[in-house]
Amino acid sequence: METRGTRIGLGVATVAVIAFLWLPLLLIMAYAFNSSTIQSWPISGFTLHWFREAWHDPEVRRSVELSLKVGLAATAIALVLGTAAAAAIYRFRFFGREAVSFLLLLPIALPGIITGMALNSFFNFGGVQLSMWTIVAGHATFCVVIVYNNVLARLRRSSPSLIEASMDLGADGWQTFRWVIWPALSTALVAGGLLAFALSFDEVIVTTFTAGAQTTLPIVNAIVFVVILATVIPVTIAQRLTGDTGVLRRGAAASKAAAAATGGGAV
Repeated sequence: METRGTRIGLGVATVAVIAFLWLPLLLIMAYAFNSSTIQSWPISGFTLHWFREAWHDPEVRRSVELSLKVGLAATAIALVLGTAAAAAIYRFRFFGREAVSFLLLLPIALPGIITGMALNSFFNFGGVQLSMWTIVAGHATFCVVIVYNNVLARLRRSSPSLIEASMDLGADGWQTFRWVIWPALSTALVAGGLLAFALSFDEVIVTTFTAGAQTTLPIVNAIVFVVILATVIPVTIAQRLTGDTGVLRRGAAASKAAAAATGGGAV
């Protein structure tokens, strides 16, 4: 049984960890509104000037545009490949299944610089010209893992009996997918897509600025503020969605599938 002291200790430890993670981020977000070019605390004044400067900076505009294009493309690829891989691992039993699962998860564990060097060597070996699409390929390697984990976790939490019940009641493959499988996976796919996009967007915009964009420190602070928001908002939504198992919706969907299969209309 947990004592009051244990609960207090765990609460203090949790607050300390959160403060350790978030205080530096909150500090640099506050510096984005600093009217002075010198980073000192407390800030000397409040201004939105650096956000306007960042918006009118052509290098910043190009970086954001590149980030959006790569993030959307990598997310689309990850949704297709990650969902297919999760369905195969969940559905089938075959020799080397655990090894395949390990290989799918490995890119997220490797340092990004290692993956980048490996892909660069591969592209040079194959004579592939570096472009936006090579960046997309690199980002898709770790975005696939995000979608794969979300979809596989949702599949493992779903009851196979719902699919069996739908088919026993006469629903065909499309009706079963539409009324049972899709409601169960929809939130997991949205969550995985949001997490993949947030991770890709964050990586691209940081890499772009460290690769040659010339900006002053206050403008960088404003850009970091936007990047943090662009990362936190999708992650927060994804976290809420992953808690939705869709059990109630799946139950209603199974009834709809049965009704559609028997021609009885919606229940």
